[in-house]
Amino acid sequence: MNWLNSFKKIIYELSDKKEGEEIINHEPEKSSGKLGTTVTFNLLAIGLIIAFCYALKGILIPILFSIIFTSVLYPMCALLEKWRFSRFMASLTSVIIGVLIFAGLFYVLVSQTINIGQNATEIVDKIQVVLKDGERWLNETFQLSRSELISQGKEQLNKAAPGIGNYMTNFFGSLGSFLSLAVLVPLIIFFFLYYRDFFREFFVRAFYSAPRAKVEQTLSKIYESLKNYLGGMITVMTLIAVLNTVGLMVLGIEYAWFFGILAALLMILPYIGIAIGSLVPALFALATKDSYWYAVGVIAWFQFIQFLEGNFITPNIVGGKISLNPLVSILSLFLFSMLFGFAGLILALPLTAVLKVIFDAVPELKPYGFLLSEPRKKYLRTDRQQRKRPLKAMKEDVEETIQRAKENS
Repeated sequence: MNWLNSFKKIIYELSDKKEGEEIINHEPEKSSGKLGTTVTFNLLAIGLIIAFCYALKGILIPILFSIIFTSVLYPMCALLEKWRFSRFMASLTSVIIGVLIFAGLFYVLVSQTINIGQNATEIVDKIQVVLKDGERWLNETFQLSRSELISQGKEQLNKAAPGIGNYMTNFFGSLGSFLSLAVLVPLIIFFFLYYRDFFREFFVRAFYSAPRAKVEQTLSKIYESLKNYLGGMITVMTLIAVLNTVGLMVLGIEYAWFFGILAALLMILPYIGIAIGSLVPALFALATKDSYWYAVGVIAWFQFIQFLEGNFITPNIVGGKISLNPLVSILSLFLFSMLFGFAGLILALPLTAVLKVIFDAVPELKPYGFLLSEPRKKYLRTDRQQRKRPLKAMKEDVEETIQRAKENS
């Protein structure tokens, strides 16, 4: 009877072809209208979220920094509680230790900067010699006299003056916000540690439609993502600081460990931190050494370290703990810096990692979590590679699937 039903269906479709065509023609319009409505609502929601974050960035920035630092201090707090500290004393002690470590590092950097500044007279004299040599080279090469250089410099300075004024205003304004962060962030961290079970229960009740185990698992993944990223970055910074210091010592640059640590700390600015950190010791070498080749050597060494960091160190230490699409990571730096300013450069990658965990946990947002993740090998192979090594490619796909399943479990 199955073949008879199939035959009747075919006859019916042929006899009612016109009606079928109308149905077919109307279906895309219905789906298109539904798709347009969905896209419109999604864009509107994204716009409202961005406007909300921008309007409240003054309070959001300290809260976001507090969440990140809380994930770093939580293991210490949990350890103190195992040593029979009360929740209050464990939270307070963890915050105090964190503040003391940060203040000690800040004091060392500032004191060394002051020590370097004590030799400012000699440095300025050598810089003047370097400028005179540069002036002589420009005059011999491009036939530019001192008066022409001064006039062009004044012209460019006048053009840039309004921008410099705005930059200085924003800079000193950010100093005020930095001082407020120094007071507000430790206080928020304390309450995050002290009330952590209370906040966890809040999220469980807020997302009451989802199973409690699912909400708690997502919160745990967010914490693990932040902890792994920050732990990996601290390890990378330590290793980069050692390599920087060794290279500067070999070149005979004074205050080698200071410049090495400073360049490593600037890695909080992804992709550009080491490059910026190399300029300071290069200028110092240019001012304190008799040959320009020392400055060239400093820049070359730091560029080599940046190559190692970007291709071997960070992918092997951090890359295995937080899998983000490199293109999305770069775009997130621009987007969060536009939204939160300088703080956005620091917050971009950890916040993107948190968003990925949230997207992966919500079924409707899983495609976006997939977009944020690092592409699997099968999406990077050419057709020729796939045909040439099908068994090996299949084995790699299976191993990668198992590995990702372990990471998500």
